[in-house]
Amino acid sequence: MLGNITRREEYDLFAAWLAVSLSFAIIKLAPYGVLGPIQPVNPATALTYLVIALLTAGIGLVLHELAHKFAAIKFGFWAEFHKNNFMLLVAVALAALVGFVFAAPGATVIYSTRPDGRTINREENGMISAAGPVTNLVLCIPFAVLIFATAPQSLLYQIGIFGVQINAMIAAFNMLPISILDGNKVLSWNIPAFVLLIAASFAVLVSSFYIL
Repeated sequence: MLGNITRREEYDLFAAWLAVSLSFAIIKLAPYGVLGPIQPVNPATALTYLVIALLTAGIGLVLHELAHKFAAIKFGFWAEFHKNNFMLLVAVALAALVGFVFAAPGATVIYSTRPDGRTINREENGMISAAGPVTNLVLCIPFAVLIFATAPQSLLYQIGIFGVQINAMIAAFNMLPISILDGNKVLSWNIPAFVLLIAASFAVLVSSFYIL
C-alpha cells in the first residue's frame, strides 16, 4: 500500500508535516504570538515543543490525509495529497503573529473516475471522507494511554495530552458540514454516521481540555 505514495507526494506530505508541526510548536512557545507578551524560552524547551508537535500534530495530519488516499484506492480510485504552499505559509505566519493555527496545508485530491470508466458515488465519497476523522479519533486512543500510563509532567505525558487534543481538534474541524470539508460529504452520504462522528469528535475535544 505504501508503494502507492509517489515521490512528489512524499515531498508534499513531508513539507506539510514540518509546517503544521512548526505552527503548533510556535503557539506552545508564544500562545499570543509576537504581538502579545513573550516569555524567554531556552533552545531545549523550543526543541522539546517541536518534537511533541512533530509526533502529534504532524503525524495526525499525515495519517489523516493518507487515510483518505488509501480509502479511495480501496474503492478503485486514484488519490494524491497536494500541498498548498500559500496555506503552509499562512499557518506558520498566523501562529507566529497571533498565536492561532489555521491548518489547511493542502488536500488529498481524489480522481473520481476509475480506469473502467465508473465514477465515484455518494456512498464511496462519504466513506472516503469519513476515513480521515476516524483515523484521528483512533489515534486519540494510544495518546490517551500515554496520559494514564506515565507520570504527570513527564515528556510522554505531555505528548499524550497534546496528541489527544490535536487529533480531536483535527477530527472536529474536518467534520464541520461546510464547504469542501469532510463533514459535508459524510452528511450527504449518511446522516447517522455524520452525527456519530461529529459528536464523538467534539466530545473528545471538549473532554481533552476540561477533564484531562
